[in-house]
Amino acid sequence: MRGACIDIGSNTTRLLVADCEDGHLRAVQQSRAFTGIGRAISPEGMISAPKVAEVGEVVAAQLEQARSLGAEQISCIATASVRRAANQDVLVRWIERRCPSLTVRVLSAEEEARLAFLGASRTLSDPPNGLLGLIDVGGGSSEIVVGDPLTGVSWWASLPIGSGELSAELVHSDPPSPAEMAQLRARVQAALDGLQPPRPALAVAVGGSASSLLQMTGGVLDAEALAHALQLVMARPAAAVAIDTGLDLERVRLLPAGLVILEEARQRFDQPLLVGSGGLREGVLLNAAGGTRPQLH
Repeated sequence: MRGACIDIGSNTTRLLVADCEDGHLRAVQQSRAFTGIGRAISPEGMISAPKVAEVGEVVAAQLEQARSLGAEQISCIATASVRRAANQDVLVRWIERRCPSLTVRVLSAEEEARLAFLGASRTLSDPPNGLLGLIDVGGGSSEIVVGDPLTGVSWWASLPIGSGELSAELVHSDPPSPAEMAQLRARVQAALDGLQPPRPALAVAVGGSASSLLQMTGGVLDAEALAHALQLVMARPAAAVAIDTGLDLERVRLLPAGLVILEEARQRFDQPLLVGSGGLREGVLLNAAGGTRPQLH
């Protein structure tokens, strides 16, 4: 069966189209748009009307793209920034009027953690004999999850820190100043204060920040790799780093905050982080298909 997931995140709205057959996921196409819902929420917690319309048009275009590729089952989810918005129902109704065949599901923090773990654990080529740890850094929240790849989640926490909202609040220089980086680290450490996840046999990182680091440091994020990436994004303006790395300019601007969250999570797990090949969107598709142990090719 060919399915699709449209993921309305705090930084980006993403589409994954994939085939799920015989317990395997095969990605057909992926696309994304930087929609920045997190930055468009007012102090009163309202998503602005222009942003509602913008996101609705992006979702409509991604829905048409998924249909053109033959997707039979199309899911649409929304995460932290929409979950916390006082007028989330306005966005949901606007999209569902614009796309009458689509139902928008605003995930709870627990659902987001469990589906991200499902997508990450079931797409590992070599799952651990023991506990798997996951850090999923989003734009408006970060989920830290521990569980068994076969039996599921046994421990999770959703933290109100994400690369988009932290960047908008605390980073105003390009590149970030040492004082801004110190503020970022203090905010992240405060959010993780007292958090003691079970130590996993393997730890995986997913989300836009982690996947971007594949082009900068490779697939294993140990202390040295994360420190090197942070040096790169602090050494020159974001536009220069984007040209050198081939990353989107907006993603480079979000990386300092994402890197700090990843490093603090790595310390809590006491393990290097392996950049995962699957996460929330894969988890949504696998959950819908009822697969047992798919792998993403």
